[in-house]
Amino acid sequence: MGSRQVSEELDWRGKHVTVAGLGVSGIPAARVLHGRGAVVTVVNDGDDERSRAQAAELEAEGIAVRLGDGATLPAGTELVVTAPGWQPDKPLFAAAAEAGVEVWGDVELAWRLRGPDAAPWLAVTGTNGKTTTTRMLVSILEAAGLRTAAVGNIGVSLLDAVLGEEEYDVLAVELSSYQLHWAPSVRAHSAAVLNLAPDHLDWHGSMEAYAADKGRIYEGNRVACVYNVADPATEDLVREADVEEGCRAIGFTLGTPGPSQLGVVEGILVDRAFVENRQKNAQELAEVADVRPPAPHNIANALAAAALARAFGVDAKAVRDGLRAFRPDPHRIEEVAEVGGVAYVDDSKATNTHAAEASLAAYDPIVWIAGGLAKGATFDELVERSAKRLRGVVLIGADRALIREALARHAPEVPVVDLDRTDTGAMSEAVREAARLARPGDTVLLAPACASMDMFTNYNKRGEAFADAVRALAATGGA
Repeated sequence: MGSRQVSEELDWRGKHVTVAGLGVSGIPAARVLHGRGAVVTVVNDGDDERSRAQAAELEAEGIAVRLGDGATLPAGTELVVTAPGWQPDKPLFAAAAEAGVEVWGDVELAWRLRGPDAAPWLAVTGTNGKTTTTRMLVSILEAAGLRTAAVGNIGVSLLDAVLGEEEYDVLAVELSSYQLHWAPSVRAHSAAVLNLAPDHLDWHGSMEAYAADKGRIYEGNRVACVYNVADPATEDLVREADVEEGCRAIGFTLGTPGPSQLGVVEGILVDRAFVENRQKNAQELAEVADVRPPAPHNIANALAAAALARAFGVDAKAVRDGLRAFRPDPHRIEEVAEVGGVAYVDDSKATNTHAAEASLAAYDPIVWIAGGLAKGATFDELVERSAKRLRGVVLIGADRALIREALARHAPEVPVVDLDRTDTGAMSEAVREAARLARPGDTVLLAPACASMDMFTNYNKRGEAFADAVRALAATGGA
């Protein structure tokens, strides 16, 4: 299986490090660096009660904290370690650049702190599907008998994974565009970019900058750069990457695969990349039915996970067994119930148009529940591509008018219910209205294409409200 990469030991004693941001990455980073002898100052924009409590804990350990000023670079700073969410245009980073000081994210720090016998990384990014693919990959690696964990943007903290006592053979690393922006020297064994669609453009500044940060995941790959054949922008990123000699471009497709690709043939997931004589031969990996749920975008996730596992030397049986054992996280195209011959599916995690389009492509006909915070998105392309599948639409949330206007332009014949309420009963009414529009054989699909924070704490709470409303509907027999 894959060889390990040796990382160079760094001497932190007396090094002046500024950690930007209290929180899930900043506090552990500050403690780790302080424990290694660095002189650490944490800076934080906020100065609320929670921040003051966190600061008091760190100060009791001998770590300096500056609240209410995340803009000024402390004197003598030799390195900045930032929380991934801090935007690149912050004054702190401009000051660091002017002073010639490097900026690392928590992922970069973890990479630099890896021990001499560190486990290699199989890395996953993309606008949508990252978490599902990473967890599928872990399931496959475990089926192969490998010690592994899902880390990075999910699961175990990367710092804990690289510094803890547990030994791993390989790590499945989910990386967001934010994390990749601040991770200049990470070099994965193999990596995948699942797809690219406009997202977080307010943070990155442009689609080009967003794509470039995603593309960093391919830099220095040793064995395989996995790309989506249906999304040429991902293959473009492979072409632009500076990889190690011998690293291969490996495509995945929902169609029949060509050489150096994984794909689908008559309901079978097949590999024409990691086989002898790939011009003529293919290896059966699993059946489409082994993937749950077998929606097209989830099959694509499975192929990407399989490609990374195969790049690491995992055999076909482990791919099949791992996919069979995998169960998706809640609120990701999760069937809640069937009521009166109508399926009710929760894809609250579809918080942008790209994810919603993939979800809508999995069902037909659909009563679509959509809306929330648009985050600057437009909906014409989504509606135009999905119009033929729509039986009806129920709109909720602050920016529902944007979707209603797109429906008027591209699907004027589709009935639309516009719910002008944001109270706790809004989702129940949305489900009742969707049930009224649906017919036996239809799917009522919550795929909002928007963020949830206008009405709910997060997409999980939105999905739970939907599921509760569906169960209440089922209890009344759909009446």
